[in-house]
Amino acid sequence: MHRNRERVVWTPPQRPGVLPISYSYAQMTPPQIDEFLQAPRFAIIGTNRTDGAPQLTPVWYLSENGRIYISISVNSAKYRNLSRDRRISICIAAEHPDARAVMIYGTAELIPDSDPRYEDFEWRLARRYHDSDEEVRAFLESLPSEEEGALVIVTPDKIIAEDYN
Repeated sequence: MHRNRERVVWTPPQRPGVLPISYSYAQMTPPQIDEFLQAPRFAIIGTNRTDGAPQLTPVWYLSENGRIYISISVNSAKYRNLSRDRRISICIAAEHPDARAVMIYGTAELIPDSDPRYEDFEWRLARRYHDSDEEVRAFLESLPSEEEGALVIVTPDKIIAEDYN
């Protein structure tokens, strides 16, 4: 692999009888990353299980002020994993034909749903994925009221953003 100014080119090792193939892609700039994260896409988060294997889960997310916000249930595997090990990985990919992706590696802070920030965040997150306030109200009212939630605030340690278009 070698780097040209703004492009990364990867050429797999040549094998006898196989034609050489090169893949070229550009790294996204910080403003491009911010713009990409504003679209309501699904994120796949990875937490670490006790046996070391990854626990992967699709989630909604909100990106603000350089952090990623996610709402989870305290009864979930991801909550138990993050309570024990704060490291988290996030992959947010565009849908075909858009071939961009942002991978975030960071540290999670868990905020209980009793914290005043939780309710505001939960509304803004749901609003991002629904077309109207009425839809958000109906969605939030459909959630089990007895289930405790938590806000996950992810502070990125490393961001990899690629544009394969």
